[in-house]
Parts: sequence; C-alpha cells; structure tokens
Amino acid sequence: MAERKERAAAQAKASAEAPGPTEIRSQLVRTELLRAGVWFGLALLIGACIILIQPILLIFAGIVMASMLDGGTRLLGRVLPIARGWRLLIVCLSLVAFLTWTILFAGSQIADQAATLQKVVMGQVERIAAWASDHGMGNLQLDTKTITDNLAGTVGRVTAAVGTVLGALTSLVMILVLGIFLAIEPRLYERGVAWMLPMKSRENFYITTARMGFTLRRLMAGRLLGMLVEGVGTWLACLAVGIPMAALMGLLTGLLAFIPNIGAIVSGVLLVLVGFSAGTDTGLYAIIIYFVVQTVDGYLIVPMVAKQTVDLAPALVLAAQILFGALLGIMGLFLADPIVAMIKVALEREAERNAGAQGKVAK
Repeated sequence: MAERKERAAAQAKASAEAPGPTEIRSQLVRTELLRAGVWFGLALLIGACIILIQPILLIFAGIVMASMLDGGTRLLGRVLPIARGWRLLIVCLSLVAFLTWTILFAGSQIADQAATLQKVVMGQVERIAAWASDHGMGNLQLDTKTITDNLAGTVGRVTAAVGTVLGALTSLVMILVLGIFLAIEPRLYERGVAWMLPMKSRENFYITTARMGFTLRRLMAGRLLGMLVEGVGTWLACLAVGIPMAALMGLLTGLLAFIPNIGAIVSGVLLVLVGFSAGTDTGLYAIIIYFVVQTVDGYLIVPMVAKQTVDLAPALVLAAQILFGALLGIMGLFLADPIVAMIKVALEREAERNAGAQGKVAK
C-alpha cells in the first residue's frame, strides 16, 4: 500500500508540473538526437578499439588458445570417456610438460645454435651483398641493426607489449591463463555476452558463435598438425643430410608454420642460407627439403583441413597479414588468419539470414 501511495503521489506531482527546458516534444528532434547518439557512440567505440588494441589482441589470442585447448579436450573425449574437466587437465598438463621438456632438455642446445644462427645468416647475407656489388647492383651495406630496423618498420610498432623478451613472456603467460579460464567453462562466457543482447538476436548469436568455434577449432587443429609435420620433418631431414643446427631449424620451421605464406618463406630462406653455409651440396639438399616439406603441408594437410572448415583464399590471407602486420605488429601478423576466418564466418551467416528473410518475403 505504501508503495502505491508513493507512486500515486509522484504521478500527481509530475502531472501538475510544467515542461522544463530539457523536455523534447518534437518527434523529429528525438529521432535526430537518437541518430547522433548512435554515431557518437560508434565513434567512441572505434576510438576505444584503437587505444586498447593491445589488450584486445591479447584477448583474441586467448580465445584462439582456448579453442586449441577445447579442441584437444573434445578430441581426447573420443578415446577417454571421463569428465570434461579431467580431460582439459590432461591437455593442460601435457602442454606444460612439453614446454618444460623443451626448456630443460632442448633449451641449452637450441640456445647455443641460436647464437650461431645469427652469425651464419649474416655471413651468408654479406656474401650475397658482395656478389651483388661485384655484378653492378650497387654497394649494399648490410648489418644486423639495419636488417632489424627494416623488419621492425615493416611489421609495425603498435604492439609494443611484445617488443621485448620480458614483454613477450608476460603476454604469453597472459594468453595461456586467459585461454585456460575460457576453456574451463566456455558456455558461461557465451551466455554472458548473449545476456547483453536483445532476445530476438540471441538465437543468431548462438548459431554464429557455434560456427565460429567449430571453424576456429578446425583451423587451429590443422595449423598445429602442419607445425608438427613441418617441424619434425625438417629436423629429421636436416639430421639425415648433415645440415647444421638441425634442431633449431626444425623448431623455427614448426613455429613459423603457424603463419601461413609468410612463415614458409622466412623459414625457407633461413634453411637455405644455413644449408649453403656448409657447402653447395648441403644447400641443394636444403632446397629439396624445403620443397618436399612445403608440398606435404600444402597438398595434403591444408586441403584436408580446408574441407572441414572455412576455405580462405591465399591472396586474401596474405593481404590480411600484410595489413594487420603493418598496423598491429607481430601479434596482428600471427592472428591475421584466425581473424579473417572469423570475419568470413560472420559474413556467411549474415548472408544466410538475409537470404532466409528474402525467401520469406517472396512467399
């Protein structure tokens, strides 16, 4: 009763008062103000995205990591009929064990080879520069600082958070922790985002996110498979033919396989330079190894994955890598492929909705 009396008293006071200076009676003015508010909010959103681009990329990288952990958990569920939490724990412990093994057992060997790699590569680059100068191509003065500055200018400087070793390690830890939290209970965060949407948009949101999750899991599974095949294959082949720093070459080739197109070019250049540093025959073997490994990945693994997920045109991915690398730095370069895949899934879903709506109108 008390609440009804207060409400009635408030309504009586409001009806007795005259309109104030902020009262807008014109429907046209209200509509225009609403439009202006939408555009102003959109401008603020774009500005916030530009300012917060580093944490946004880290969050998206965490989502990519969560998709890989979730994919491993689902795959393990096909052979182990245990609770999801235990399967996720097994996947996480396996990842930690692999990283620990890499650091403790292979870390010292790879670190020694990495120190030698820079000298070998710079020696080969200087030989190429000298050959070019002897053949009238100009006097090329190349050193480590010049090459590093050019690469930094090409890749971009927006993601300064990963510009140092400490920043890279900190970002990696944040990505791992965020990915684990997301993989533990993905439905919780999906429902949280859907709760902020209108009721009529939630069904489409769930369908789109389900397709995005499926695509991202398949894409990352194919990427990890390609990294494994290229890394192990390069390592064993380099050991077989006597190419120096075989372990480091296999590790770099495997890691760079995460970046389509550009990663294969960079790893191939490094492999050939190291191969020719040990002799002409070894260099020719390096070229053969590179083409064999890339052929296996390009004609077996990539088509197999593309059948199960979104098929991205190589030129589209390369253009996105150039754009995101220049604007967003190394993080943008690594995440260009997943970002393009998610955008394509969203556009395909929107086109499907439009086609369905048009079909209903036609009937």
